[in-house]
Amino acid sequence: MIDPQHYTYRVIWSAEDREFVGLCAEFPSLSHLDETQVGALRGIGALVADVVADMLAGGEAPPTPIADRHYSGRFQVRVTPDLHRRLAIRAAEANVSLNRVVSDQLAKP
Repeated sequence: MIDPQHYTYRVIWSAEDREFVGLCAEFPSLSHLDETQVGALRGIGALVADVVADMLAGGEAPPTPIADRHYSGRFQVRVTPDLHRRLAIRAAEANVSLNRVVSDQLAKP
């Protein structure tokens, strides 16, 4: 059973709407506007819970929450040969693996 509380929620300020916007990563088409951050979070949570209930009632499978998914820690990225060479040089100069260089770059804010 999917627990809507496990989904990934975020609240941002919308200058255009002059309100806070509640968002859910697993349901990118949904949002909820509110005057307060807490209200936006509660609103998107309630909306997602309603959508999940409707999906289940209609025989649809809601997306698995990101927090409940298994990640191997591996993914493949295609880059240009030139970038691959530059990264390999950086790794060699730092005396670390290419994987370490790329992982460190991805971890930077």
